[in-house]
Amino acid sequence: MSVAPAASQGSLDPRNAIIDACRAMNRSGINQGTSGNISMRHGEGMLITPTSMPYDDLVDSDIVWMGFDGSVEGTRRPSSEWRFHLDILKARPEVQVVVHAHPTACTTLSIMRKDIPPLHYMIAICGGHDIRCAPYATFGTAELSRNALAALEGRSACLLAHHGMIATGSSLDQAMWRAVEVETLAKQYLGCLPFGEPPLLSEEEIQNVIARMAGYGHGD
Repeated sequence: MSVAPAASQGSLDPRNAIIDACRAMNRSGINQGTSGNISMRHGEGMLITPTSMPYDDLVDSDIVWMGFDGSVEGTRRPSSEWRFHLDILKARPEVQVVVHAHPTACTTLSIMRKDIPPLHYMIAICGGHDIRCAPYATFGTAELSRNALAALEGRSACLLAHHGMIATGSSLDQAMWRAVEVETLAKQYLGCLPFGEPPLLSEEEIQNVIARMAGYGHGD
């Protein structure tokens, strides 16, 4: 049976780091209420936010541990979106953190089922020449998880149709930074659309940017 590792003590406690990040999501405007969730790889499973709890009320014991075998340890139920968190972490060993939120611009594009195209070179921070929008599926379902995994293939972020966005990272700071940047790209795209589809950078140029970013502080 998988065993949840004990939380480390002090400022590096991952449970408190997750709580701080959740509160920062709402302060920054990339999430509203309890609609978002965050998970972090931890031992043979993950730590994840509980379902339907206001972030300002969370304490470290509210963060749930789930094993990759589906076992659960904690006093709360895990987020209703635990499935895609678990599946992403299982499928992508390089990913340490998964951030899910409902930022306004990303969600607007997801309602229109639009990918974010390479209108700006910073699209490269997500690993390719676009940020895909996964097909719609009911929240919390295996179908949504499969759709998200497909949209994330070769990428570190995606949109979820009629839902929101997912950003991943090799650390909590990176995943949060990426979530904010994806929302910025979504705002830029929405700002262009009243004038028509924007001119786009080529896939070759985005690959050039990815190569130049490697080791520059933006790479994984």
